[in-house]
Amino acid sequence: MFARPAIDALLPLCQLPAGETGQVRELAGSAQFCQRVRELGFGESAVVTKIGGRGPFLCAVNGNRIALNHDAAKNIIVEPLVRRA
Repeated sequence: MFARPAIDALLPLCQLPAGETGQVRELAGSAQFCQRVRELGFGESAVVTKIGGRGPFLCAVNGNRIALNHDAAKNIIVEPLVRRA
């Protein structure tokens, strides 16, 4: 189960620490880019876990593992989620 952090801090997926989970809040970039990442499962409100990498970034979303380059990951804006104890 996840809880929202005390401070609403949005950041690009590329800045989310490895092993952390975030909820997609906004997609930046061209309409074509936004449509493509939505098709991959990174739609607004999707929960994504950054598994690792420094580019390409390996992410888990909707039960799938997907690698994103830095340009794609910087255009996916997430709200970090914290795991409840």
